[in-house]
Amino acid sequence: MNEKDKLEDIFEYTLDMFLKSAGKDHAEITQFNRWRDAVVDANMYTFEVPHLHAQTPQVEVLRENGEILNLICFASYNYLGYSYHPEVIQSAKNALDIYGLGATGSPVLNGTFDIHNILEKKLSEFFKRESLGTSLFSSGYGANIGVVSAYCHKGDYVILDRSSHASLIDGAILSQANILMFKHNNVEHLEKVLNKIDYENSRILVCVEGVYSTDGNYGNLSEIVPVAKKYGATVLVDEAHSLLVAGPGGRGVAEECGVLDEVDMIIGTFSKSFGGVGGCLIADKELVNYINYYARSRMFSCAIDPGVTGGLIKSLELGSGPDGDQKREKIKENAKHLRSLLKDKVDIGTAHSWIIPVIYGEEKLTIPLSDYLQHHGLDISLMMFPAVPKNRSRIRAFVTSEHSPEQIEKGAHILLKAAKEFNFLLDD
Repeated sequence: MNEKDKLEDIFEYTLDMFLKSAGKDHAEITQFNRWRDAVVDANMYTFEVPHLHAQTPQVEVLRENGEILNLICFASYNYLGYSYHPEVIQSAKNALDIYGLGATGSPVLNGTFDIHNILEKKLSEFFKRESLGTSLFSSGYGANIGVVSAYCHKGDYVILDRSSHASLIDGAILSQANILMFKHNNVEHLEKVLNKIDYENSRILVCVEGVYSTDGNYGNLSEIVPVAKKYGATVLVDEAHSLLVAGPGGRGVAEECGVLDEVDMIIGTFSKSFGGVGGCLIADKELVNYINYYARSRMFSCAIDPGVTGGLIKSLELGSGPDGDQKREKIKENAKHLRSLLKDKVDIGTAHSWIIPVIYGEEKLTIPLSDYLQHHGLDISLMMFPAVPKNRSRIRAFVTSEHSPEQIEKGAHILLKAAKEFNFLLDD
């Protein structure tokens, strides 16, 4: 087999090929590692690339062969730049000096610090409803799987948008409830699904998202939430990609759509607009008290690092005030600018948020396309099957408030150049 054939063979693989058990000899593990080694040997491995400093709009990365690349970063969901904001960093340092590096225990046992209680209180107050409480988790993924599996049990129903994040799907599976799906953002289909359930005698949890990260579009909350409530369902909104970015004061898409008071559970993620790590549930205090004990991902995980918690408190303070208002305007301007440069030239789907997908289609383009983009100056996120539908692979550009117009324009130029090179420009 010549070098070209070897490369084409590498490109034909998709990650689902290594998902299933292949018997006692662990063949799928061997096959995956052979594939990974082949990509590395071809100097085209762009995943897990070490970043050499904070996730700013311009980053340096270290490739497997020792090559250092200076790139415009559209791969990070550090939407408001708070991960490297000097006041956030100083608040984290202050907390680190007082509490040490880690919480070293489950939040239910010895892992809760007073600084965790401060963050919980401030998050509850942020949503301006006296009945609310907050539960902290060590990751956003852990928040979703913990909340869904603690709230729903065998015989209950979890209803998911077909574009739901893996953490919601995994939480539903872990709950052992009946799992039903409705077409993405389609309120008519949701109503058909609900109407087939004995909704008067069943516990039903409808899970939706503020912004869907694969498509970059808002959840249709203004229509979905009222229909879910009509059938007596509890509503969970995952605001991972929208908290501090969407809505008045950054209170998310549910607030922007005017349905926040009808939503029963808000999931927040601290790894995005907050610039840290962790997640939270915001719900009525009685429900929060219950979840604290029955969400296994919380009970059996270490609490969030107290140093990170100190930084998160400052991110919330900044993001809910004038600084956040300015950054929210800026991120919307930047996203609109990038969309205008790409629209009608490449397929950006129905995106109208700060996440802009560029759909290139065939899975086999992923590795060479990713390598091309890095070597032409762009750090960006690519997704292929099974994370997205077959032959709907995509680049995802995460726009931040911190990008300059020049970086937006240069990034668009690189994307369009790649689209021409790999033949996914739209017809004129």
